[in-house]
Amino acid sequence: MPNHPVEAKVKAASTGAFLAGLAVAMLNAVVADSSLLGPLPAWLQAPLLALVPTALAWLGGYQARHTPRSIV
Repeated sequence: MPNHPVEAKVKAASTGAFLAGLAVAMLNAVVADSSLLGPLPAWLQAPLLALVPTALAWLGGYQARHTPRSIV
Protein backbone atom coordinates (compact mmCIF):
# COMPACT_ATOMS: atom_id res chain seq x y z
CA MET A 1 0.00 0.00 0.00
CA PRO A 2 1.50 3.37 -1.00
CA ASN A 3 2.25 5.83 1.76
CA HIS A 4 0.35 9.01 0.80
CA PRO A 5 -0.18 12.02 3.08
CA VAL A 6 -3.54 12.23 4.84
CA GLU A 7 -5.97 14.42 2.90
CA ALA A 8 -7.36 17.67 4.27
CA LYS A 9 -10.92 16.27 4.42
CA VAL A 10 -9.77 13.49 6.72
CA LYS A 11 -7.90 15.90 8.99
CA ALA A 12 -10.92 18.23 9.14
CA ALA A 13 -13.33 15.40 9.93
CA SER A 14 -11.05 14.07 12.65
CA THR A 15 -10.61 17.52 14.22
CA GLY A 16 -14.35 18.19 14.16
CA ALA A 17 -15.13 14.85 15.74
CA PHE A 18 -12.46 15.39 18.40
CA LEU A 19 -13.92 18.79 19.32
CA ALA A 20 -17.44 17.34 19.38
CA GLY A 21 -16.24 14.54 21.63
CA LEU A 22 -14.66 17.05 23.99
CA ALA A 23 -17.90 19.04 24.09
CA VAL A 24 -19.87 15.90 24.97
CA ALA A 25 -17.32 15.03 27.64
CA MET A 26 -17.62 18.50 29.17
CA LEU A 27 -21.41 18.29 29.14
CA ASN A 28 -21.18 14.87 30.76
CA ALA A 29 -18.97 16.31 33.49
CA VAL A 30 -21.13 19.42 34.05
CA VAL A 31 -24.41 17.55 34.19
CA ALA A 32 -22.73 14.85 36.32
CA ASP A 33 -24.82 12.11 34.75
CA SER A 34 -22.28 9.52 33.76
CA SER A 35 -24.62 6.53 33.92
CA LEU A 36 -23.90 5.71 30.27
CA LEU A 37 -20.20 5.33 30.99
CA GLY A 38 -20.67 4.21 34.59
CA PRO A 39 -18.89 0.84 34.25
CA LEU A 40 -15.70 2.55 33.04
CA PRO A 41 -13.18 4.15 35.40
CA ALA A 42 -13.52 7.94 35.59
CA TRP A 43 -10.04 8.55 34.15
CA LEU A 44 -10.95 6.56 31.01
CA GLN A 45 -14.32 8.16 30.28
CA ALA A 46 -13.14 11.54 28.95
CA PRO A 47 -10.41 10.18 26.63
CA LEU A 48 -12.80 7.52 25.34
CA LEU A 49 -15.48 10.11 24.56
CA ALA A 50 -12.92 12.15 22.64
CA LEU A 51 -11.02 9.40 20.82
CA VAL A 52 -13.79 7.05 19.63
CA PRO A 53 -15.59 9.68 17.49
CA THR A 54 -12.21 10.85 16.21
CA ALA A 55 -11.22 7.36 15.11
CA LEU A 56 -14.59 6.71 13.47
CA ALA A 57 -14.49 10.02 11.58
CA TRP A 58 -10.93 9.34 10.43
CA LEU A 59 -11.87 5.88 9.21
CA GLY A 60 -14.96 7.19 7.42
CA GLY A 61 -13.01 9.98 5.78
CA TYR A 62 -10.21 7.65 4.77
CA GLN A 63 -12.62 5.13 3.24
CA ALA A 64 -14.39 7.89 1.26
CA ARG A 65 -13.45 8.46 -2.34
CA HIS A 66 -10.13 10.24 -2.44
CA THR A 67 -9.29 13.32 -4.45
CA PRO A 68 -7.71 12.35 -7.77
CA ARG A 69 -4.04 13.22 -7.96
CA SER A 70 -2.26 14.10 -11.15
CA ILE A 71 0.98 12.34 -11.92
CA VAL A 72 3.73 14.90 -12.26
